[in-house]
Amino acid sequence: MKSATPKVLHELCGRSLVGHVLAAARELDPENLVVVVGHAREKVTAHLAEVDAAVRTAVQEQQNGTGHAVRIALEELGSRVDGTVVVVCGDTPLLTGATLSALAATHHGDGNAVTVLTAEVPDATGYGRIVRDEVTGAVTAIVEHKDASDAQRAIREINSGVFAFDGALLADALKKVRTDNSQGEEYLTDVLGILREAGHRVGASVAADHREIAGINNRVQLSEARRILNDRLLTAAMLSGVTVIDPATTWVDVTVTFEQDAVVHPGTQLLGATHLGEGAQVGPNSRLTDTVVGAGARVDNAVSYSSHIGAGASVGPYAYLRPGTRLGAKGKIGTYVETKNASIGEGTKIPHLSYVGDATIGEYSNIGAASVFVNYDGQDKHHTTVGSHCRTGSDNMFVAPVTVGDGAYTAAGSVITKDVPPGSLAVARGQQRNIEGWVARKRPGSAAAQAAEAAARQGERED
Repeated sequence: MKSATPKVLHELCGRSLVGHVLAAARELDPENLVVVVGHAREKVTAHLAEVDAAVRTAVQEQQNGTGHAVRIALEELGSRVDGTVVVVCGDTPLLTGATLSALAATHHGDGNAVTVLTAEVPDATGYGRIVRDEVTGAVTAIVEHKDASDAQRAIREINSGVFAFDGALLADALKKVRTDNSQGEEYLTDVLGILREAGHRVGASVAADHREIAGINNRVQLSEARRILNDRLLTAAMLSGVTVIDPATTWVDVTVTFEQDAVVHPGTQLLGATHLGEGAQVGPNSRLTDTVVGAGARVDNAVSYSSHIGAGASVGPYAYLRPGTRLGAKGKIGTYVETKNASIGEGTKIPHLSYVGDATIGEYSNIGAASVFVNYDGQDKHHTTVGSHCRTGSDNMFVAPVTVGDGAYTAAGSVITKDVPPGSLAVARGQQRNIEGWVARKRPGSAAAQAAEAAARQGERED
């Protein structure tokens, strides 16, 4: 990956590679879930604790092969392993729980000692081929590409590296795995030959979609997997009653949820725990992270983090909702408005060119254009409260901490530094003074002076 980040911690669609594999494995409801860690294990272990606190880890101090890794995992369990052991790779984010369930079902149904998850691919170049018994269908060999005959290279069924084993037989066979190979490692695939020679059946389960078994080894493959998974998520959303206008420019995380008749317009990213309510519309060109959008609400050309947008509310265009924003039902956050840690009541509007930070605003108030809630004194943040049914003028500064009471008005251009009682009008600005004739005296002959002189003559004629 050419990265300081361990490969399995690279993300797509809101989860790490290993996080996707864990989610798929959890769908089997396993008694134990063990992750073998080695390279950069401190980072990987810390991440595992965040995404799945119940997972167990086994440390592979020396990377001595896949068979060695599985043996380390069994040793972590500390006792005889009965039942089925499913082995998966940590870099296969497209693998689904349904496919793993089908693998386990085939394993039990066919009475196999080991069952290989396979896939039929358009181009099998470089992959190990699955060779089957023509009569029974049992797997007789996995032949690496370099060792395959021309007839074997024509086989399109390949080994995925995912297996279901009889636990007791696996533990015994791992003791017999040799290291007399070019890499000097313990290969898990050698277990298949050991069990087959002992008279046990080796079977296969074919994945419905060969793309599920794709491993990620570079950022090109990561981007390809992201597109596949994104398409899968959008397809599921559309089949559940969501309209996605342009899937090619819409990106969602696996944790995003929708209700029926939500509409997603082009150029939109829905990330984290974002939820769109019934009939909500988002986009175009919006990015919502951990944001709840209420039923029938509209978000247009906006960015939102950790916010709640009420039913029937309107946001944008070109609005920025920062964490802690709560917009009430039928409220409005308009063009070039930024909010942060702000509770905005039902029906309240902040239409234009304003910053509202660390504030509580009541119901059905209107905040005038170009208003700033001055919340920071250079050291601490302070809170502003504006009541219900207030009308604040344009170009107001509310210097926190300050309270504007219910039903109060503030005049345009005011700097509000003192509390405004309910029902009052606050005026906090200098008196206007007009100095007549200033342009003629200070800018004689200028275009402004000529215009003023012409206006004066026109006034005289009208008189």
